[in-house]
Amino acid sequence: MSFNGFTNDDFNVFTINGLDERMDALKTTIRPKLEELGELFAPMLSVATGDEMHMHVAKHARRTKNPPKDTWVAFANNARGYKMLPHFQIGLWETHVFVWFAVIYEAPNKVELGKLLQSKIGKLYKDIPNDFMWSLDHTKPAATKHGDLSKEELASMFTRLQNVKKAEILCGINIPRDEAVKMSGRDFIARTETVFNSLIPLYKMA
Repeated sequence: MSFNGFTNDDFNVFTINGLDERMDALKTTIRPKLEELGELFAPMLSVATGDEMHMHVAKHARRTKNPPKDTWVAFANNARGYKMLPHFQIGLWETHVFVWFAVIYEAPNKVELGKLLQSKIGKLYKDIPNDFMWSLDHTKPAATKHGDLSKEELASMFTRLQNVKKAEILCGINIPRDEAVKMSGRDFIARTETVFNSLIPLYKMA
């Protein structure tokens, strides 16, 4: 395992102007690290979930004009794709690293999952670590800390998952850039493994 952690060069990729220029830098700077993390965590998540998990490194292939503002590796129990399935992600914005469990707008079972999450609201509100984050849109960097949410606010997220066609739900952590660049590869891997283990119950619900 050769993952040595993230550096300022990785985050600075998202300041490069131009689609081709940014994509070239992304491919040479960040993507090899995401592939290393994918090869490491796909087997770990397979054991933890009981499903064979496959890694999917973002290719951004449909982009013709706007350069990507973030990038990631996703893990799902399908070799062909992940967007329609509950999945895990590790990735970067210019400002932070994210480690998520995600159910995004293309997943067909969002209504059932929303109902199940709502039925477990008391346990989830108590069990999710206070420093974990919730997001309602994987295309935006904003997220809300679990410890800052009331039980009613969390329940409203689950209601939205049932009632809004484009609704999404993501749970995990954000590691600020300044903190991430100080972490060794070993430290980042250990932290990510701990987070994924905490998120496995959400995956099993989904």
